[in-house]
Amino acid sequence: MSRIGKRAVAIPAGVTAALNDNVLTVKGPKGTLEMGVSDQVTCSVEDGSVAIQPINQSKQARSHWGMQRTLVANLMGGVTEGFSKVLELKGVGYRAQIQGKTLKLQLGYSHDVDIAIPEGIEIKAPDNTTIEVSGIDKQKVGQVAAEIRRWRKPEPYKGKGIKYRGEYIFRKEGKKK
Repeated sequence: MSRIGKRAVAIPAGVTAALNDNVLTVKGPKGTLEMGVSDQVTCSVEDGSVAIQPINQSKQARSHWGMQRTLVANLMGGVTEGFSKVLELKGVGYRAQIQGKTLKLQLGYSHDVDIAIPEGIEIKAPDNTTIEVSGIDKQKVGQVAAEIRRWRKPEPYKGKGIKYRGEYIFRKEGKKK
């Protein structure tokens, strides 16, 4: 039994949720998000909350139950507060700056890395070594942050690279004589 799936997701004030043909649409102060509900669960919008129930007690239906409830909770959080990830650059000469709709990174390559900022995502560079990725879609924010990080993952000897704020980099000892 899913402990997460049993709890209904409360609809915050100022947010409306509608269910049409297994597509849940949530509108809030930050925008509108849609999600297709799995055919293994039933979704109902009533009494100021969204409830998810499995269609039967099969293993597949129960495995979709908790995930679908979490996805609905992410929709509610996105349209009310939004999501953000902060990346930090560490290394000599590593810099980030925003130029129009492009994030320009200097990461020790012979050329600058230009990353186009996708629609629905906001990227800020408050200083040369910090990148803030924010938006209302949690999956999209995490994907963009991961694609930026992929250009220069942190290495274990000096810790140089792009890391998430709060991420622990396992450090290795260098060569011994």
